[in-house]
Amino acid sequence: MSNIDNEPFPRFALIAAGILIAGSITAAAAARFSNTQNAESAASESVQPLAARDLTFFDMEDGSVQVRDAAGAQVVFVAAPGTNGFIRGVMRGMARDRRSRGIGQEPAFRLAQWPDGRLSLEDLATGRQIELSSFGGSNRAAFAQLLYPQAASVT
Repeated sequence: MSNIDNEPFPRFALIAAGILIAGSITAAAAARFSNTQNAESAASESVQPLAARDLTFFDMEDGSVQVRDAAGAQVVFVAAPGTNGFIRGVMRGMARDRRSRGIGQEPAFRLAQWPDGRLSLEDLATGRQIELSSFGGSNRAAFAQLLYPQAASVT
């Protein structure tokens, strides 16, 4: 039989381990909720997009999706039935979020090109934002054509 069976575990080691664990959790929580996170979001809010356009999306009776410029209500793009799956998928998710909040399809979405190359879509009614660049180049291009419709029609 060894001494560990007869003697209790050293109390100092247990207290030190508890303090180390509590300190680690406290440090992680402090870093998570610190002001540095607020400073980063404030800095990112001060960055202005290179280009932005407010758009509305309307489901048509024939199955197409009509994209209109919110400022002038002119038709920017029409996604024919069965085409533009990425645009349809993103907008379906955004519409589901709006329906759950009792919001219709009239409020605009803001499509923005950022200085670092990102392309984002923000629902101005809910504040939900999607980073479109993270879905790959061809999917990003599907939305980029809505921001620069004249350039898209040339290519």
